[in-house]
Amino acid sequence: MGSPVEIEFAVDLNKDDDYKASFYLLQIKPLIGSAQDYNVDMKEIDKKSIFLYAEKGMGNGVIKDVYDVIFIDNDLFDKKKTEEMAREIEKLNAEMGKQNKKYILIGPGRWGTRDKWIGIPVNWPQISNAKVIVETSLEGYPLDASSGSHFFHNVTSMNVGYFSVQPELSGSYINYDILKKQKLIKKTNFFRHIRFEKPITVRMDGKKRISVITYD
Repeated sequence: MGSPVEIEFAVDLNKDDDYKASFYLLQIKPLIGSAQDYNVDMKEIDKKSIFLYAEKGMGNGVIKDVYDVIFIDNDLFDKKKTEEMAREIEKLNAEMGKQNKKYILIGPGRWGTRDKWIGIPVNWPQISNAKVIVETSLEGYPLDASSGSHFFHNVTSMNVGYFSVQPELSGSYINYDILKKQKLIKKTNFFRHIRFEKPITVRMDGKKRISVITYD
C-alpha cells in the first residue's frame, strides 16, 4: 500500500489433519499519517484555549480552516432515539455540503455502529463533510471506542481526524461551556450547530495519538 499498515488477524490453534493451526488474515488498513510526523507539545499550548483534548485519537497534522462544530446536546440525548439523530445529522451534513464547509462532529457512543443502542447508526454519506469525528462517553452511556473502524477507508484516505474522549478512563475531556458560548447557527431536537468567529486549530499527533482542539 506504500505506507505503514494495520493488520487485523485471528488464529485458530485447533490442529487440522496435518497438525497445522490456522491463521486468518481479516483485513489490512493503511495507517493515517502524512509523510512528515506532527508532534503535539502540550507545553506550548495555552490551556485556556483548549476545548477538546483526546488521548486516543487518529490522524496526523494540523487543521486550521474549520469554524463550525455540530454536537449533540447531552441534556437532550436519549439512547432510544439514535435513529432520529442519524436523520437529523444527515440533514445538517447536507446543509454544510451545500455551503462547502467542513465541521467538527461530536456525539456519544460509536458513530456508524449498526447497533443503535451503543451509538448513532449513521453511514458515511450522512456525515461526509465532517473533518473531525469525535465519539464520547456519557454518564450511564459508556463508550466502547471504535477508533474509526466503521469508516476506516474514508478516514484514512481523506485524513479525517477521529477521536475518542473517555474522561472516566483518561485525561481526555470536552469543554462544552466554551462550545455553548459560541454563535448558535441552528438548533435541532438533538443537535447544536455553533460557529467560532476565528478558525479552530486541530492538532493531531499520529505517534502519541494525542489530539488537541483550540480556539483563539
